[in-house]
Amino acid sequence: MSATQLALDLKVRAALGRDDFLVAPCNAAAVAWLDRWPAWPRPGLVVFGPPGCGKSHLVEVWQARSGARRLGGDRVDEIDPPALADRPLAIDGAEAWIGQPGPEELLLHLYNLLRESGQALLLTANQAPARWSTRLADLASRLNALDQVGVGAPDDVLLGAVLAKQFRDRQLAVDARVVRYLVVRMDRSFAAVRRLVQALDKTALAEGGAITRALAGRVLAEQATKQGETI
Repeated sequence: MSATQLALDLKVRAALGRDDFLVAPCNAAAVAWLDRWPAWPRPGLVVFGPPGCGKSHLVEVWQARSGARRLGGDRVDEIDPPALADRPLAIDGAEAWIGQPGPEELLLHLYNLLRESGQALLLTANQAPARWSTRLADLASRLNALDQVGVGAPDDVLLGAVLAKQFRDRQLAVDARVVRYLVVRMDRSFAAVRRLVQALDKTALAEGGAITRALAGRVLAEQATKQGETI
């Protein structure tokens, strides 16, 4: 099986100016929810899953579809809630707003304003709202009442497809056997895919050779050593 065939096993979703988004069993339920917008039964949706599972990319897809604004977990003190209630809103990493009186009150205010104006709210987080340490009871009840969908860590098929695509994007010809070798040994996240492809490309270019299984093994070992040094 070629690297191209690996990628073709999954549906490709154009993300309008972004990299293609691949639909797999681990994210299909979340994609189906985004496809239902604007016919969501409640005013908002929480997408939760482990770091690196593609939640932020899902936000990008929904932004392109809905015209939503996007907020992160930082610079909360600069937000003006009334100015954000005229169109859909996505908060990527909403857990960063939890546990602090100011940000929690702001999130509650945003929720109420968006509901009153009929605009949708999309939240992403690592865990479902029931596991957040929310201090405001009113906010906790509203968050728990939102529709929620989980995203799993990328499986072997999805990791292989993303690796193959990123190699193609860099015009790198990599044998499918090398891709399979990487998949079963690498960290299981999209962020890890990006780091690994960048490191393989850089090393192969410096050495003037192809990306082989031997080179892949060396780069994986180097990354594991660096990760161990930062723990």
